[in-house]
Parts: sequence; structure tokens; C-alpha cells
Amino acid sequence: MKTDIYNIQGKKAGSVELPESIFGVAWNDSLMHQVVTTMQANARTLVAHTKGRGDVRGGGKKPWQQKGTGRARHGSSRSPIWKGGGVTHGPRNEKVYARTLPKKMRAKALFMALSRKMKDGELILVDSFGFSTPKTAGAKKALMALSGVKGFERLSSRRNAALVAIPERTEATMKSFRNIGSVECDSVANLNPVDVLKYKFLIVENPEASLKIVEKRVAQKKD
Repeated sequence: MKTDIYNIQGKKAGSVELPESIFGVAWNDSLMHQVVTTMQANARTLVAHTKGRGDVRGGGKKPWQQKGTGRARHGSSRSPIWKGGGVTHGPRNEKVYARTLPKKMRAKALFMALSRKMKDGELILVDSFGFSTPKTAGAKKALMALSGVKGFERLSSRRNAALVAIPERTEATMKSFRNIGSVECDSVANLNPVDVLKYKFLIVENPEASLKIVEKRVAQKKD
């Protein structure tokens, strides 16, 4: 599976052979759904929390006597049917949403996502961005040049346009893409199915070094 490599001017700079074990994996809906929902559940932050009738302040005294008033009997003014009372069946932060996910399943889901990007023509390989100092203007210029490649015209004009995967997190490259709202930059080692599928295009820098990092997951998957 031979694929072209481009430079930041949007011109061909060579080619590379992509392994079938990573970019030729068949799609599996059920596996991808399980992996993505599990990762989203594990990343969930438990913020919403309501108080029950035993948590709210007050309500220790019986509002009125049990009989003789003609009114309905009540034992506490902090009952859920009272104003200022507790909440019935509200969200609680004690609930645990985290689930375990085998490494082999997570790795295969990533390979499926990469294979889908390759199949749909949404994967582009770049030899090097070459940032020695942070420069957002240089990053935007590189994206504009890459949008001139056939099939990547929408790279510079859509929301969640691209995920830039770099083999090594350098301050210059990370800061250069940080201020571009439609682009996310992260290391290849942190690639996951959720991020790969979230963005329309996937840009991989230095494919030779990046492939070596991804191939380590293949070895782990076989173990």
C-alpha cells in the first residue's frame, strides 16, 4: 500500500509503503461502538450532584401534628414535594461510569479508524513541518498549502478540520497549531479512535518515525 508524502508547500516529496496490518483492517461496527463509548465513559467528569432529603439543611421538626389539622400528614419540610426539599432520583457524583477495555480491542479500533481514513482519502503524510520556533502564521500557511492537494480542499475551511499527529511533541510545533481552532495537534503515541474519527482529516508528520511508534501497538496486540 504505497502512499505519497508531501512537504509543507503541498508538493510531493516521496512515498512510503504503509503496512496492511495497520491501514488495511476491516471495519467492525460493534467493536468500534464499544471502544468509543467506553473511552467516552472513562473520560466523563462527574460534576452534576443533587442533594436528597437527607442531605439538605433543616427539616428536623415535624411541620405540624399528625392529626387534627385537616391538612395532609407530613414528617419533614425537606420532603421532595416541598419547596427547598431534596431532589428525587437526581444525578449523583458517586456513580461510577468507568469501564475496562482490553489493549487489543483499543489497538484494533485505532487501526480500523486509521484504515477508514486511508480508504476515504482523508489521510495525508507530511515529511516535516520544520518549526524551530512557534509560529502560528507558518502553521496556517502549511495548512493552506496542503489544502491544495486533491481531496483536501476543505482542510482550511471547516470546523474540526484536522488532527495533526507528530512523532515527538516539540514546543515549537505544538504552539504553532495551538491557536488554530479547527486543528488539534498531538503525539502519535496518543492517537486513539475517538480523536481520529472526530476530525475530518488526519495529518501525520514524518511517517517513517510515526509508523514505528504505531507498529509497537501491533506487537502488543499480538502478545
